[in-house]
Amino acid sequence: MTGYQIFWPLLAHVALVYGLYALLGQRRAKMVRAGRIAKSDYRENRDEPAESLAVKNCLANQFELPVLFYACSILLYVTEADNLVAVALAWVFVGLRYAHAAIHVTSNDLRYRSPIFAAGYLVLAAMWVWLAGWMAMG
Repeated sequence: MTGYQIFWPLLAHVALVYGLYALLGQRRAKMVRAGRIAKSDYRENRDEPAESLAVKNCLANQFELPVLFYACSILLYVTEADNLVAVALAWVFVGLRYAHAAIHVTSNDLRYRSPIFAAGYLVLAAMWVWLAGWMAMG
């Protein structure tokens, strides 16, 4: 492939991050309007209401495992290992991140969230194995 196909899943993940920032702002504004927290309380952010805390935690989670996704995707591109297998794995990973985020900001039920996280973890591991195998064979 070695076009830009590997970067579309990255852009889709960036869209998720921006969407979560918007949701966080919306939920925080709602809490301030409802009088549940003062706007100034967000300066120290020690008493985040549960409704916005879930989004805040989900957003923080987008800068943990996905950092390895970004690095791997760029390395796949640089090494020209960004073929159909790599791009498919990247899309699966991002799809799982969307599913994980949807659960995180709604029910936050670990019975569903944990297996989806684990699946994303394994898919990302497969991307790294694919990259390592590609470099070993090259």
